[in-house]
Amino acid sequence: MPHAAAAPTLYAPPPSALTSRASSPVPRVADSDRRRTSASVVLRSVLEHGPVARSTIARVTGLSPASVTDYCARFTGLGLIREAEPPRRAKGVGRPHVPLDLDDSRFVVGGVHVAVPYTTVALLDLRGRVVVERQVKHGSTDPAPVLARAADELRALLDAAPACRALAVGFAAGGWVDRETGTVVEHPLLGWREVPVREILGALTGLPVHVDGHARALVGAEQLFGRARGSRSVLHLFVGNVVDAAFATNDEVHHGPRSQAGAIAHLPLPGGTEPCDCGRVGCLQAELSERTLCRRARAAGVIDGVNPMRVLDAAAGGDATAVRLLVERARMVGRAAELLLDVLNPETVVVTEIGIIGREDCLAALREAVGADRAAAVGPTSFPESVLATAGGAVTLDVLYRDPLGAVARLDHASAEAS
Repeated sequence: MPHAAAAPTLYAPPPSALTSRASSPVPRVADSDRRRTSASVVLRSVLEHGPVARSTIARVTGLSPASVTDYCARFTGLGLIREAEPPRRAKGVGRPHVPLDLDDSRFVVGGVHVAVPYTTVALLDLRGRVVVERQVKHGSTDPAPVLARAADELRALLDAAPACRALAVGFAAGGWVDRETGTVVEHPLLGWREVPVREILGALTGLPVHVDGHARALVGAEQLFGRARGSRSVLHLFVGNVVDAAFATNDEVHHGPRSQAGAIAHLPLPGGTEPCDCGRVGCLQAELSERTLCRRARAAGVIDGVNPMRVLDAAAGGDATAVRLLVERARMVGRAAELLLDVLNPETVVVTEIGIIGREDCLAALREAVGADRAAAVGPTSFPESVLATAGGAVTLDVLYRDPLGAVARLDHASAEAS
């Protein structure tokens, strides 16, 4: 691939143990964690406040000026941040503070999102903005050709951007995705089971690869780059062919054992009538999926295919039946959101659903179903034009902003192995 780039203890240790530990040359895990956390908060401060002076970073992070200066020097050397133009001084003495900002001209991240009908491949900059994206329809949903085609498309995008170096590739999909092992454990609609995505894409691209579920990836993107930045708790509800959710508190996305958190496909929806493959009626995914929307639209004579965007187009053209189908679906999504709100009580709720993204009447129906007292906390995705591309790239950007020095080290290691 071109361009690869202290809790209380139950006993007190004897003095000899303390002396031995203090004199040991091996760094403690706590030290490593502290350095990683400090590097993270410095880079995120530049993201959130840049252009920003080093003194301001020290104030907002609580780190010493010397530590901030050290991390900023390292980030500058790595090409993650740069000095911005200093403010002009008409009068006064002394050298003005030189602010720092992200350097979004050198590095990009690759994003791969595999949906049921197609794969989205993209490049994103360090601010989470989509630089370029492509959608590739599936000829087959077998994992090998899908991932090989994604790697080919990613290579083509990087070849067309020779000035950019890819830090890593992020992969996102619906279903059960295990972040730790880099595996799609189960995606029934694609027919995938135990697919080692990280291993396959890593071999095909020569880049570090990070893998996660798309709802979790998007809740992370909302906290880093979207309207949920600063929220203490965020719920993200994704409604496509797959229906799933993610929940984050204090910048930590909950994954659960083997990343099974957020599986809500079979949560019963009040008022639901759609039969589900599990044998019950009214399960969330069966009721709200885009497949169900399209089937109902075909039965009503609104469309003759399986593309949910055609329903949106028909509604935009004045088709009253299409409008009704979309608004009813948005209201049912609101009921699902209300259930999750009752259980989790998040500060912010973000919904990704085509009608809610594109139509005010659908957003109004969603908020009406949630209830007036909580309506203001509920809104559409911050990435309406590029939600799937953002999902893929956000997997890697989350890793970068949590461990920036480690992210660059992994790239250098992968480059050395490839050469």
